[in-house]
Order: sequence, then structure tokens, then C-alpha cells
Amino acid sequence: MKKFHGTGVALVTPFNAEGSVDYEGLKNLINYLIEGKVEYLVSLGTTGEASTLNKDEKKKIWEFTAEINNSRLPLVAGIGGNDTREIANSVKTFEINGYDAILSASPYYNKPTQEGIYQHYKAISESSSLPVFLYNVPGRTASNVSPETTCRLAVDFKNIIGTKEASGNFDQFNQIMRDKPEGFLLISGDDPVALPMISLGAVGVISVIGNALPRQLSDMVRLCLNGDFKAALPLHLNLIEFTRLMFNEGNPAGVKAALKHFGVCDDNLRLPLVKVSSDLRKAIIAESKK
Repeated sequence: MKKFHGTGVALVTPFNAEGSVDYEGLKNLINYLIEGKVEYLVSLGTTGEASTLNKDEKKKIWEFTAEINNSRLPLVAGIGGNDTREIANSVKTFEINGYDAILSASPYYNKPTQEGIYQHYKAISESSSLPVFLYNVPGRTASNVSPETTCRLAVDFKNIIGTKEASGNFDQFNQIMRDKPEGFLLISGDDPVALPMISLGAVGVISVIGNALPRQLSDMVRLCLNGDFKAALPLHLNLIEFTRLMFNEGNPAGVKAALKHFGVCDDNLRLPLVKVSSDLRKAIIAESKK
């Protein structure tokens, strides 16, 4: 699964002013990221505002993304939710043409036990004809996929090939690296900790800021994967303030503001998300010039 080593980008979904999907903006973004030399793309993760898109919109976005990508990079589809039966059915009926894997966030709001999380991913695994990535993001789901559950799933289901870890818990990262089966991929789900996670054995990052700065981020990640942390560190440090600004008023409002500044797409969002404040916009523009 070397295709998933390096920088994956969780694509934003551009919108027009009246709220419809901006497909021209999405085309611009895909080409911008490919030109920026990222390793793979993730369509309709959290950053893509998937929770405010209906089924028809999601289907069209997946199809359009695969068409524009045209097999230039590996593609991952984000298919997650808190109704196991619905998600398993969505995975089973997903039209896989042009896609290489599925990324599925652990169930939000329900706050399942570890056994419930295990059974949820078991149903997804058994429904999927594509490899599956777990996605642990406790800050959004209000529950944590423990290292024990992660490794249990990795051992029991061969098509569960990795996890996007956004817990921010290095003790958890250590345990996964120690106990996971060989070949199971640990991927950083947080831009600021991509470098130290790779030093532990992670194979890269699924990034938000990569939407705006694909070249800078992917260069840094490649240096890390080549073991040249001395060269990677200045690039990492140079991204810290930009990254902080991206999340200051929520994701993806910050990165959409940056993309508008770079002329890639507009910065419209769907409620309940709103555009960044004028002060933050000025700070993002100033930082992007450094």
C-alpha cells in the first residue's frame, strides 16, 4: 500500500454563493493539488462538509472527482456516519470506479463502547470491496477508538489497512505502532503532529492545510519519510503559524479563506459554518506571503 505513503489531502467542497456545489472550483482544486505533488486525494471527509451534502450531491461529487482526477492520483472516498446499517449499505453500493479505498470516521454522537465501535467497523469491512481506513477523531465524535480496538480490527479484517489517527495522543500512537500487524498503516490526522508521528513510524498525513499549501507540506512529509528530519524541521516550523490560523475559527473556513486568496476557489460554506472574520482573513493573507 505504498500508494498511501506521503501526503493525502482531505478535499474541501467549493460552493457557489447561493450554496450549490461549485464544480469548476472543485476542478481547479484537484488540478492545483496534483500540480502541488501530493500523493493522494480524499473526497468528502470532514473537511469536505459531507454532513451538509445530500446523497445525490455526494454521488455527483465522487463521480466528478474521479473524472477530473482521471487516475492521476489514488483516490479515497470518505463514507462515515453514526447509523451502522446505513453506512454499511452505502459502502456496499458505492460505485468504486476510480477509487482505491474508503475512509470511515468512527460513529459520532452515539458514544458507543469499544465493542460497539468494533462491530460498526466489522459491518463496514464485510460490506466493502475496497480497502478500508479507520478514522479516529475524538474531538468530533466524542468517543475514542482505543489502540486495542484499532489493532483488533487490523488483525481480524485484512481489508482494514490503516487508521487516520487524530486523537493527538502520543501514548496511543506508541501503542498502535507497537501492537499493530505488519503492513497496517498509521497515518497522522493532524497537520501539526505529522512530523513527530512519522518519526514514530507513521507513513504520512491526511491533511487539511495541504489544500492550500500542497507543495510545502508534501515536500516536508517526503523529507520525513526519507529520514531527513533535519531538513524537514525548518519546513515544519514554517508551517506552524499558518496551520494555527487555518483552525482558529474552525475547519474548513480557514483553509477556504486561503484558497480564495490563492485564486483556487471561493470561500463559501454551508451553515452552520460561516466564513472567517475579517481580522483572521487579514492574518491568513499576511502569513501566506511569508
